[in-house]
Amino acid sequence: MARYVFITGGVVSSLGKGLASAALGALLQARGFSVRLRKLDPYLNVDPGTMSPFEHGEVFVTDDGAETDLDLGHYERFTGVAARNTDSVSSGRIYSTVLEKERRGDYLGKTIQVIPHVTNEIKDFINTGDDEVDFMLCEIGGTVGDIEGLPFFEAIRQFAHDKPNGQCIFMHLTLLPYLAASGELKTKPTQHSVKELRSIGIQPDVLVCRSEHPIPDKERAKIGLFCNVRQENVIAAYDLDSIYEAPLAYHQQGLDQAVLDAFQISPAPKPDLSVWQDVADRIHHTDGEVNVAIVGKYTQLEDAYKSIKEALTHGGMANRVKVNVSWVDAEVFDAEDGAPHLEGFHAILVPGGFGERGTEGKIKAAEFARTRNVPYLGICLGMQMAVVEAARNVAGMADAGSEEFDHESGKKRFTPVVYHLKEWVQGNHTIERKIGGNKGGTMRLGAYSATLSQGSRVAGIYGTTSIEERHRHRYEVDTKYREKLEEHGLIFSGMSPDDRLPEIVEWKDHPWFVGVQFHPELKSKPFDPHPLFRDFIRAAKDISRLV
Repeated sequence: MARYVFITGGVVSSLGKGLASAALGALLQARGFSVRLRKLDPYLNVDPGTMSPFEHGEVFVTDDGAETDLDLGHYERFTGVAARNTDSVSSGRIYSTVLEKERRGDYLGKTIQVIPHVTNEIKDFINTGDDEVDFMLCEIGGTVGDIEGLPFFEAIRQFAHDKPNGQCIFMHLTLLPYLAASGELKTKPTQHSVKELRSIGIQPDVLVCRSEHPIPDKERAKIGLFCNVRQENVIAAYDLDSIYEAPLAYHQQGLDQAVLDAFQISPAPKPDLSVWQDVADRIHHTDGEVNVAIVGKYTQLEDAYKSIKEALTHGGMANRVKVNVSWVDAEVFDAEDGAPHLEGFHAILVPGGFGERGTEGKIKAAEFARTRNVPYLGICLGMQMAVVEAARNVAGMADAGSEEFDHESGKKRFTPVVYHLKEWVQGNHTIERKIGGNKGGTMRLGAYSATLSQGSRVAGIYGTTSIEERHRHRYEVDTKYREKLEEHGLIFSGMSPDDRLPEIVEWKDHPWFVGVQFHPELKSKPFDPHPLFRDFIRAAKDISRLV
C-alpha cells in the first residue's frame, strides 16, 4: 500500500509545485523507494489538448496517448518514471465521468452532488495503482482558496481521513515576499495561506517556502509556531541557476528527511545522489557554448516549448557545452528573407505547431539550414515544412504545401505533399478520423513504432533500426512523393512498420539535417539525454569550433 504526499500551493501561482514534487520524487528514489507522481487540475477543460499554448504552455503526451499538463514532463525528467493516462486528471474529466454515469443510471436515481459523487470520483482516481509503488505524490493545481479547486481539496481531506493513520501527509508551498523598504521577509502571506488550508480541514505537515533571500531561524520558528508545523519541517526553496539543481538543493534543506519523518520512517535509508551530482557537474563545468535558434510560432511563451528547451539542455549536458537558446518568431520573416534572422546560429530547430500562420517562415528556416549546411532538427510540423521546402525548391513542385492550410483557408491552393491523416493502425485495430470531427483527443497520440533504414544517419544515432516514439499530430507527409524527393536527396529514413507513414526524413549529403514526425523531446532526461538531441548538439558543437 502506497504512502501519499499531497502537494498544494498558496499565496500565488507559479511557485514551483511541479518542480518541488518532481525533486521530492527524485530524492525518494535516491533513498531506494519507488514513486509515481500525479497532477490534479481544477480547470474545466477535459484535458489541455485543445487549449492554446499561450493559455497553458505545451501539451505533454504520454506513451498511452494522454494529453496532459506540462508538469508531467517535470515528473518524467526527474524520476524517469513514464507517465500514464491515470496520472493526470482535470475537473472537466471528473465531471464528464460523473455525468456519463448519471446518464447511464449508475447512481440509481440519486441526486448528484459535489459531495459525495464528485469527491468520490476524485478519490477513486487518486487510489488507482495504490499497490504499485512506495510513494504516490499528488500535486493539486492552482492555489488554496480558488473556488474551482475546492472539490479537490475536500477530496484529499476525505482521502487522508479514510486511510489509516500515517498513510498520508500534506506538503504546502507558499511565498515569503521580501520588502526592500523594511529590509525583511514577511511571513503573514504564508500564515494566511495555511489558515485558509486549515479552514477546510487540512493541516500541512511540511511547509516549503519560496524566497529570494535566506530565511533566518527566527523566521522559521515564527512560521512553524503560527502554522502549527515543526520548525525543521519549514523548508526553504531558493532561486536556482538550473532546475536540475533542485534535488540537491532540497536535500540540503532537508525536504526528503522532513517527509520521511512525517511518515515516521526511521531509520531512513541513506540517499545515493551521485546521479544528480553528475548532472550538476555537467551544468557547471562546460567546454564551450553553442547557439541554437528555435524558429516557432508560440515564441512569446517559452513554456509552449518547455520539453524542447529542456531536451536541448540535456543534449548540452551530454556534450558538456552550454546551450544558448534564442526564440525566433517564424511569422516575422514569413514574407521576407530569413537569413538576417538566422545568421550566427550553430543549429536551427523548428518545432511543431498548428495552422498556417508562421509556416512560410519555418520553410525559409529549413531552406537556410539546407543551403548553408547548418544542423537542422525539424519536429512534427518542422519535419513537414522541411519536406515542403524540398518539394518546392529542389524537386520543382512550386505549389507544394499542406492540406491543413487549404482546410484553414477554404481554398484549394497547394499540391498537398502533407495530407490529413484519416486512418491509421493502433495495436490491432484501425483508428478513423474525420476532418470535421471533434478536436479533443482525436490526433495520432502516444507511442508508435518506427523502422529505420540500415546505414541511415538516424540508425547510427539510435544504434538500432527499431524505435518507439511519442506522437501528436493529425497530418502526414504523403508517400506518393517519396520517390521523387529521394531522387533529389531527401531520404525517408524512418517509416511506420507497415511502410505507410513517414516517420523520419534526412538530407543525404548534409552535415546534419533530420526531420521527425514524432516528439523526441518528450522522452529526454538530464541523466539520459535523447539520442537525437545529444547528436544534434554534438553537430552544433562541431560547427561552433569551425566558425
